[in-house]
Amino acid sequence: MADEINMAGITDDDKLWALLSYLLWPLGSILVAVMEEKKERPYIKYHAVQAAGLGVALLVLTLVLGCVLGAITFFIGGLGGCCGFLPLLALFYYAYLAYQGDYFDIPYLTDFMIQQGWLERPI
Repeated sequence: MADEINMAGITDDDKLWALLSYLLWPLGSILVAVMEEKKERPYIKYHAVQAAGLGVALLVLTLVLGCVLGAITFFIGGLGGCCGFLPLLALFYYAYLAYQGDYFDIPYLTDFMIQQGWLERPI
């Protein structure tokens, strides 16, 4: 069964790998980086790199918030449990958007990654 190609040249396989890059972070991004035929596809590469950056940012944010909220858990109660769940919501949301077949920017993160030269804005 051949992949359907839309007007932008994005196949169903491209959308699946973009989705997996977010859902299986960091494994999905690493797989794309080592699979020659996948990293040559602009849509897959864009989302794999963006997913890697998002995963690292969410990991750092979770650790920082976990430490801060863990230190004041005595006063807040169960709020510290949200620190592990909220990043998963972001990964699921961006995975869904990637599967729709569109390029998108993650606020602040995408611009930062482009400025650093880690990511190229699609044409």
